[in-house]
Amino acid sequence: MTIVSFPPQTMVEYPESDGKPMAETMKHILVITYLLNVLMAWFRDRADMYVGGNNLIYYVEGFPKKFFAPDVYLIPGLDKTPRRVLKLWEIKRAPAVIFEITSRATWEDDLGDKMELYAQLGVREYFVYDVEHEELEPPLRGFRLAGFEYEPMQPDPDGRIYSAELQLQLQEIDGTLRLINPRTGEILKTYTESEEARQEAEELAHEAGIRADQEYQARLEAEAEAARLRAELEKLRGKQD
Repeated sequence: MTIVSFPPQTMVEYPESDGKPMAETMKHILVITYLLNVLMAWFRDRADMYVGGNNLIYYVEGFPKKFFAPDVYLIPGLDKTPRRVLKLWEIKRAPAVIFEITSRATWEDDLGDKMELYAQLGVREYFVYDVEHEELEPPLRGFRLAGFEYEPMQPDPDGRIYSAELQLQLQEIDGTLRLINPRTGEILKTYTESEEARQEAEELAHEAGIRADQEYQARLEAEAEAARLRAELEKLRGKQD
């Protein structure tokens, strides 16, 4: 779809919110915040990769009702300056990847009108995830743009979907969406998850150190007791002689 630029509309206002909540449930919020967190970390060294979520993106100048608000999206070629809203005729590019964390109220739109719009705008990869497992089977769907339509991405035997745009794999693990580094097989972790993992490892190492000290002390005591018994035995033998 060609992004149409009209003459400047100086009196047109483009609201920063549509009045709708960020997500329906805590499960939705956790998936969205996970994606934002790990994708920002994954692309931290790319100054031209904008990672955003849940803000309004206007696509026709002069028509403030023409907008969409993806749960999570990425725009390559755009600097990381935080933006309250985006206007495609100003940044002159559309998102390359969009994630929608769908629900019983949105899944038909996510796989219908919204999907058609994203294809028209040239969004190269589109992912829909049903965290509640209410409407989609399988719950994770991936689509890649071919011409002006989306073609389904096929998961590998392990159920992973590869994103060429992100150079990451997507998979549902333990009931939630996770991104995986295909080169290492590692699941991308948030800062909190990494910190918790570090603390847990330190606690396990500390406990292992305590056990090792206890075992060493017990061994010393056993050796001392054995030496004492040998000495007593020698004394008894000496008296008998």
